[in-house]
Amino acid sequence: MKNKRKVIVGMSGGVDSSVAALILKNQGYAVEGLFMKNWDEDDDTDYCTAKEDLKDAKNVCDKIGIKLNTANFAPEYWDNVFEEFLSEFDRGRTPNPDILCNREIKFKVFRDYAQSLGAELVATGHYAQLSNERGTPKLLKGLDENKDQSYFLNAVPSKAFENVLFPLGKLMKSEVREIAEKNDLKTFNKKDSTGICFIGERRFADFLGQYKSKKPGNITDENGRILGVHQGLMFFTIGQRQGIKIGGIKDSDESPWYVLDKNLDTNELIIGQGNSNPKLYTKLLFATDINWINESLRSIDEFKCHAKIRYRQNDQKCTIQKVDNEYEVLFEVPQRAVAPGQSVVFYSGDECLGGGVIDRVAK
Repeated sequence: MKNKRKVIVGMSGGVDSSVAALILKNQGYAVEGLFMKNWDEDDDTDYCTAKEDLKDAKNVCDKIGIKLNTANFAPEYWDNVFEEFLSEFDRGRTPNPDILCNREIKFKVFRDYAQSLGAELVATGHYAQLSNERGTPKLLKGLDENKDQSYFLNAVPSKAFENVLFPLGKLMKSEVREIAEKNDLKTFNKKDSTGICFIGERRFADFLGQYKSKKPGNITDENGRILGVHQGLMFFTIGQRQGIKIGGIKDSDESPWYVLDKNLDTNELIIGQGNSNPKLYTKLLFATDINWINESLRSIDEFKCHAKIRYRQNDQKCTIQKVDNEYEVLFEVPQRAVAPGQSVVFYSGDECLGGGVIDRVAK
């Protein structure tokens, strides 16, 4: 017997959401698509692919035989994602807008809008899995280790995963493309999107310069020796090698230079040589804005688990301890280039327990 529950799938115009919609349609759900516009790009720009993506989404929905709805969430994106994105740079940090977008748009604004259209369930093309224990959603890694996107879902509240489907959770990316090609979906060989739509193919520094004024300051080495001038600390992140624009320095060898730290008080960019420079490593970080998807952990002040400080990093053993309103995360092995503003995400096996924002590190 067919399942006629109404599902609205977030259609991005890519192969993942295309196959997610197809799978649910074949499973008997009453499927509709919803294309989100999150950025009001200029009509003459070539940077954002929203128009092309919408065209592809329409093509796929026509092929599958489902209705495509559209919605403009650009005001909400600006207020709840982009302004926080900019404010983090003012604090000298490196934000992750994809994580903010999942929390504020895809699993809040999008979800609410889909429900207003009569959706009983919502679905996306994320490579992740959900299970329910005693009615409480549990977020699990996607089967494809190279595509698992649970890292980007760490800030979504547990309740927001209720009545959510991830049809691709048990599939490999190669299988998804095969399904798309076999069913003659236009997106079967479409390149995966990278980066943020509103930046597109532009240099990040050029884009950010439209919203933030340059604030030149000194580039110094670990001993305070001035080596050059930067145009703004916002253009750099811890561990960065490219874009420092420091050539041969007297009394220094030819080893490449890396960003070691940013001093907001003096507006100095501190750099050092060597990929394994000790000042790039730390075992201890402090995290705030913790979201526990596994809500039982809210009442536990100290425990051991695994964590990762960047997407696709292998899980790292750590001990977490709550101290006042933040958490100390002590790693068993020193971690390289921990960047404040990025996310630390916690795991127990395949379960994503939750995550938080890296506030600072102990060096």
